[in-house]
Amino acid sequence: MSNKTNSVGKETGKGSKGRPTVEGSARQARLAARAARVAAGGEVKRGRPANTSSARQAKLAIKAAKLAAGESIKRGRPSTKQAEVAA
Repeated sequence: MSNKTNSVGKETGKGSKGRPTVEGSARQARLAARAARVAAGGEVKRGRPANTSSARQAKLAIKAAKLAAGESIKRGRPSTKQAEVAA
């Protein structure tokens, strides 16, 4: 048994928690290939790529330009002026 203790002060048990890894699995091969790409100086893209011609990306570009120019950005929905209702 090891003599290591965790932050609470209890002795840690043997081994690691969780499900054991299978070295020859397809997932382990993908992870190893990804690690090799990063080690070689390559990039690893994650998730779905953004459509640069979408309306959302145009809004984000405008917002980033305003932030770069030093303008203050208000959060939330813009306020609208409401006409007085005659009772």
